Amino acid sequence: MNNQEVEIVVYGAEQLCPSCVNLPSSKETFEWLEAAIARKFPDQPFKITYVDIYQPIGESEKLDFAKKVIEEDMFYPVVVIKEKIVGEGNPRLKTVFAELEKHGYKGI
Repeated sequence: MNNQEVEIVVYGAEQLCPSCVNLPSSKETFEWLEAAIARKFPDQPFKITYVDIYQPIGESEKLDFAKKVIEEDMFYPVVVIKEKIVGEGNPRLKTVFAELEKHGYKGI
């Protein structure tokens, strides 16, 4: 079981990305991911942070990455774990879970 907290960062925006019309909003994806991770990895600490790409706040690396999402026309939300992009546009739980498992998380 993992005792080291990993931060999952979800970069998104209030407005849906133009290519993501039928998908949930970035905020809905953030809430869905948070609930799914808590269910899959109970009693294992994790931190999930939402960063609005148009009004980013936080550490400089988060500000820089938010700018990169806009400049590179990435599909958002973009999900990042330990500086690795694990989801873009419509993130897959299987991919997010696999990355967390690489960091010592044990799923149920």
